[in-house]
Amino acid sequence: MVGKKIINTFYPERFQGFGKKSNYFEGWYYKCVSADGLHAFAIIPGIAIDKTGKGHAFIQILDGKARTTSYHTFALETFSAAADAFEINIGNNHFSASALALYDLPLAGKLTFHDPVLWPKKWYSPGIMGPFSFAPFMECYHGIVSMGHRIEGNLHYEHHNISFTDGKGYIEKDWGQSFPSAYVWMQSNHFENDAFRFKLSVARIPWLTGDFTGFIAGFYDGEKLIRFTTYNGCSLLFNRINEGGIHVAIDHPQYTLEVRARKEKGTLLASPIHGFMNGRIEESMNALLEVQLQDKRGNILHHSMGIHSGLEIAGKVELIVKP
Repeated sequence: MVGKKIINTFYPERFQGFGKKSNYFEGWYYKCVSADGLHAFAIIPGIAIDKTGKGHAFIQILDGKARTTSYHTFALETFSAAADAFEINIGNNHFSASALALYDLPLAGKLTFHDPVLWPKKWYSPGIMGPFSFAPFMECYHGIVSMGHRIEGNLHYEHHNISFTDGKGYIEKDWGQSFPSAYVWMQSNHFENDAFRFKLSVARIPWLTGDFTGFIAGFYDGEKLIRFTTYNGCSLLFNRINEGGIHVAIDHPQYTLEVRARKEKGTLLASPIHGFMNGRIEESMNALLEVQLQDKRGNILHHSMGIHSGLEIAGKVELIVKP
């Protein structure tokens, strides 16, 4: 069991919860947007175990256009995960990096995923959390399965058959005990430049020496993924949050990233607190992002607007505001 945990640290997309008996959650986030942009769903499978060891598996479904959610619970023993690959099952429902299949749910059908944009892996930096991946006491860990990919297939929903062929998808995951006490998260694959992929999060992170504000962003320009993180020489210039949205700037040794996110009406999702899914966060799948990348001479390299964007602003955000 210990060997399995150590090996899977280098594969954050895989199930990390082998041997966990209490205060633990793990969930994967599949974002699926149809080619015509009329349909957008977030499909979130996972497990949740409280401090007493009571737990369940779940599949949470967010209809981003109708702004509705449904939360479906399953006995914990219906959850299974491969030890050496990202393959999980909850009852008859199947999830992996290359496909998902849903049965006996309001949303049903099969989708396959193609041409993923992957977050680079190194032995010293196995995923988006970099060296923090090896810290054994983190409240919440984060992983990117696919920054963006093409979708094939159909889903049946409310007596309609919806084609997702040539639509766009995104997959990430979280695991640990609880979401951060304050964070913002945003993501979009729908820019004026069709090749762009983008995600950003800023969060308050508990640490041995006290809390700090950490950040992770990735901008894929069609050829390369530029990473902006707490651990690769970047710094947060400002993070301004108000009722209208967010304005963030990050300094990189070679670039400056500036992002504006306009807040739209969201939908409540269940979120983990000490392993159990009794928290609530609000997520929009209709936010508008404005992303600008410039070099150190001030030349604007990329500037684009992103639609069908995911946006969450949660917790005591005054803790992560930087004027």
